[in-house]
Formats: sequence, structure tokens, C-alpha cells
Amino acid sequence: MALMASSAAAPLSPMQRGALDGLVSDLSAAFGVRLLSVVAYNLDRVDGDLHTLALVEHFSVDDLRPLLPLARGWARRQLAVPLLLTRHELARTLDVFPLEYGNIIASHVLVFGRDPFEGLEVADVDWRRGCELQAKSHLVHLREGFLETEGDSRRIAGLIRASVPAFRAVLANIIRLERGRALDIDLRDDEQIAADASQIVGVPAALVREILSGAAGVSAVADPSLLLAKYIEASEQVWRFVDRWKT
Repeated sequence: MALMASSAAAPLSPMQRGALDGLVSDLSAAFGVRLLSVVAYNLDRVDGDLHTLALVEHFSVDDLRPLLPLARGWARRQLAVPLLLTRHELARTLDVFPLEYGNIIASHVLVFGRDPFEGLEVADVDWRRGCELQAKSHLVHLREGFLETEGDSRRIAGLIRASVPAFRAVLANIIRLERGRALDIDLRDDEQIAADASQIVGVPAALVREILSGAAGVSAVADPSLLLAKYIEASEQVWRFVDRWKT
């Protein structure tokens, strides 16, 4: 079930294509024939920036200096600073950043050169370990965050709202762990995520829906501390599931 390289079919808008063409031109001027590949990924992110990875045969700090004055132009074109890696670095860190690379593999669109993920894979054991780290970190964050609220209802509501994207990502990655990494998950579909999480992990779907909708409606909850208590218990259950998951 290891995740192999594949290029997503997500379309690029004319504005995105123009921005990416400009980025490739900038990187080609800096690295010449050493620029091997450029991919865009996470095209459905809502932060407004277009994220890219550029694979370079080799480079040094001196190669980066000509790019310094270009960063402001990238920001104007809603381009995040590209993730620059050598081929060796990419191959040697798949096990270090399995979720990050795995999601790039699942969502990327090839912009220039050869697919950098061809022949590479994220192993099941690495993906499971990444999910466990993500789930446990989320649980610890909720526990610490609860103490930091000092019991204030408004701060508890704020903690729940702020934590929703991370919880959604935890669940999506565990669903992929169980059902295959190439699975296309609509992170906006709370109903489907809740149903899948309930079936796989055993957390009640109604509770998952309530948490995921918290970004919009938690302020109307009479006592958000009760929801947070159930949320923390659910996060404990999520961590236990992935901790015991076996390939």
C-alpha cells in the first residue's frame, strides 16, 4: 500500500500558470541546467499562496543570493517561497517527513521537468509513524491549551476554533492510512470525514461533525468546556487507534 509518485489532475488557472511560468524562469536563471523539476501542490489551500517544490541537482548559499530580490515579486504573484531540495535530500528525507511529502505526492501538478517523485515512495511504517506523531501532538496541544484558557469560555471556544484545521488533517491522514494514500479526500466535506472517522476509529460521527463545525458555531455553545472535554477524549481515542495500527 506504499504511496508511489503520481501527478494530480487538478487544473491550473491562467493566473496560476502565469505565476508558475515566471517562477520557473527565475529559477532557471539562477540554477541553469541544474534545475531538474518544479511542481505545484496543495492547489486547494485557502491561504491564497501557491506552493511549489523545486528539485535542483546541487546548489549552495551563493546560488540563493540572486533569488533574494525576487521573493517580493513572488509574494505579489501569490507564490509562497519554493521548497528547494536536491535529489539526494528528497530521497533521504521521505521517512523524516512522510505526511508532508506524501500529501505533496498525492496533490502535485508537474510544472517543469521530470516528475521528482518518480520511483520514490513513502513506506506504510513511515506514514503510520507520521500519523501517530501528528495525533499525539494534537492531543498534547489541546490539553495544554485547555490549561492556558484558565477556564474562560471565550478562550475555550477560541481554542476549539483554532484547532479545527489540525484535527481535520489528523483525521484525513488516518483515513488515508487505513484506505490508501492515493485516496482523494475533500477536506471541505465534514460529513464524509465524520462518517469515515466514525467507521475507522470509532469516534461518534455526530461528535466529529460538531468539532469540525466548531470554527463557525462554537461561539453559540452555552458551555464550550463540555465540548472540549469530549474533543480531548476523542483525540485520545484517535491517538490510541493509530498507535495500535499495524501494517
